[in-house]
Amino acid sequence: MKILFDSSVLIASFIELHPQHNPALEYFRKAKDKEFEFIVSAHSILEVYSVLTSAPFNPRITPITAKRLIENNIKKNAKVISLSDKDYFRILKKVSEYNLSGGIVYDAIIAECAEKSNSDLILTLNIRDFIRLNISNSIKIISV
Repeated sequence: MKILFDSSVLIASFIELHPQHNPALEYFRKAKDKEFEFIVSAHSILEVYSVLTSAPFNPRITPITAKRLIENNIKKNAKVISLSDKDYFRILKKVSEYNLSGGIVYDAIIAECAEKSNSDLILTLNIRDFIRLNISNSIKIISV
């Protein structure tokens, strides 16, 4: 089984005070134990970094600490999926045809990576936007 982790789940697994930390961490532990193939969108790497270094966590997460968290937990354990320029133009066509705007376009990148990697499941804290993207019925979407 292949499970693509949305950045929201990755962040929750790293931040102990996050309300969804425990369920996210449980999935993350299973990923590290190779109970399934752990998939991450390349876009999510910098999204996670951005949130970790800018959110008002106490104590603050420094850029070096965020980099270390990402490298030790994602780089060492996940298969990272990148998109081509053709993939981005396909996403642009899709979101414009569905009349979607704003931040949902970033979820469209994640969804495209799930399709490109033949993921069985997308794990997210933002299930609503992924459903709005009308993802292929072969990919299940669940929230932790």
